[in-house]
Amino acid sequence: MTITELLKKHFGYETFRDQQENIIKTICDQKDALVIMPTGGGKSVCYQIPALLFEGVTVVISPLIALMKDQVESLNENGIPATFLNSSLSASETHKRVREIGDGLYKLIYVAPEGLMSGAFLEVSRHMDITFVAVDEAHCISQWGHDFRPSYQSISTWVRTLPDRPVIAAFTATATHEVKKDIITLLDLHQPTSYISGVDRENLIYRVVKPPKKYDYLVKWLKEIPSDYTGIIYCATRKTVEQVATKLVKDGIDAGFYHGGLDTETRNRVQDEFMLDQKKIIVSTNAFGMGIDKPDVRFVIHYNMPKNMEAYYQEAGRAGRDGLESDCILMYDSSDIVKQKMLITQNSNDRERYTIQMENLQSLVDYCNTNNCLRGEIQNYFGENVDTFECNTCSNCLDESEEIDCTESAQKILSCIYRMDQRFGINLVVDVLRGAKTQRVRELRFDTLSTYGLLKEESTSVVKEQIMFLIAKGYINMSADEFPVLRLSPTSRGVLKGADKIIMKQTRLDIKDKKKAKKKANTNAKHPELYDELSKIRGKIAQSKNVPLYVVFANNVLADMATYLPTSKEEFLDIKGIGEKKYDSFGEVFMSAIIAYKTEKNLH
Repeated sequence: MTITELLKKHFGYETFRDQQENIIKTICDQKDALVIMPTGGGKSVCYQIPALLFEGVTVVISPLIALMKDQVESLNENGIPATFLNSSLSASETHKRVREIGDGLYKLIYVAPEGLMSGAFLEVSRHMDITFVAVDEAHCISQWGHDFRPSYQSISTWVRTLPDRPVIAAFTATATHEVKKDIITLLDLHQPTSYISGVDRENLIYRVVKPPKKYDYLVKWLKEIPSDYTGIIYCATRKTVEQVATKLVKDGIDAGFYHGGLDTETRNRVQDEFMLDQKKIIVSTNAFGMGIDKPDVRFVIHYNMPKNMEAYYQEAGRAGRDGLESDCILMYDSSDIVKQKMLITQNSNDRERYTIQMENLQSLVDYCNTNNCLRGEIQNYFGENVDTFECNTCSNCLDESEEIDCTESAQKILSCIYRMDQRFGINLVVDVLRGAKTQRVRELRFDTLSTYGLLKEESTSVVKEQIMFLIAKGYINMSADEFPVLRLSPTSRGVLKGADKIIMKQTRLDIKDKKKAKKKANTNAKHPELYDELSKIRGKIAQSKNVPLYVVFANNVLADMATYLPTSKEEFLDIKGIGEKKYDSFGEVFMSAIIAYKTEKNLH
């Protein structure tokens, strides 16, 4: 079979997307490849189709238990024999699968990187005909990457234990220049052909918001969106996850929560409820969502700022994998920087790693405080140089307020920090500038400073926002202590002397929100009532098989059924996303529902 015939037979599509065909041909020509393709771009097809064409076995290395489970279920439903090995399996199940692998029952085997150099798989792999190795989430191999995992650095060692070197392809959604170099070097890729798709995803609507009360903003936003929207709310700590989820439930929003401190059974249950649409909203740490291929996530909200731009792009990118408009909202305040700096300080084992993480965090702080197009800033960060760009959908492009010169206010702020001996935090600096008559201000005699009350006409939130802007621009340094203090950086001299101007948007604290009058997910179907009926059928099948809804059929496939009303096998196979195995498994029950609907409505 040709690669196009395999695409149609197993995945139900007539044509490839973007660079998929060229990537597949490169791999099938026995050449190594480095593929950087955004979330939802179709990376998995790029290694699944070569696996069908190679004589031997394909090993997919992934750190994501959820991804392994979901992709193996989808492959088996599409008629492709696949299995996985990871820590979620019992010893007896692992032994059984290793025996089946040795017997040659599978074309694709998903393995966690930790399992390559130990246990039964290491031994059986030495006797297998492994012709292709696909390394997913390849950025994890680099210390420059946002999700460094030392176990990835054992991959090349494992490859050298094999009788013959297989073709190797590395896949990731994001990679800076440093990460790309590390992937090629540490995986020992042989003159790889690189395929780099643009990072821009036009269906994602990016916003940075800085509400005075985060939770109030969140609950108001959630109550304004359609009730059938699915989404993820990310928080920085387990404690915040549980607090936010508990408050949402009390306010009538059915939200579940997920973090690494829960037992395995509970985490699996929450994940399954989300994938089966039994729970629409999940509040979580970044432990949730990696590798979960749920196409219809309509929003991703960061209640706290993540650790860097790569993490934000990856996590926000879990929205809108089906190509429909979806919201990516980053809620931000000064405490987020403090939290992330503390986490970096606690978890960094060496100075180089610490420096890298601090630099990466600063890039995201800059993103949160820029006046430029957010979409353009993301593209610039990942090396797609965009000089001037306006997407007219992000929060910055929607903000039509004028830019104003805040240099005088900035000079007052910097002077105040200097006169307070550069050893106090943001809240006390704000109190002094606003002329607060608190006991602490009086005790420290800061009410006698020349800068006391210089910004008394401004609100607390405005002064704090101006300070955060100066931090983001590097004029003020904020320590990574539990109680962070503000200090002037060497570049502050330029502002104090009037050589550097500080320009800010007038309404940075009151960003105009994009109207949320959006269509429900099913309204693009010509016959919405039928779509609802087909959705119920899909739900029952998914529940009986204990698989995610999209493993049966994706939303856009149901929408096409409810538009074109197929009533024969040939007509079903003409719909994108329905392959022969899918039709054989589910086609007749959906066809019966369509025929009944056409009869009821007297449609021909």
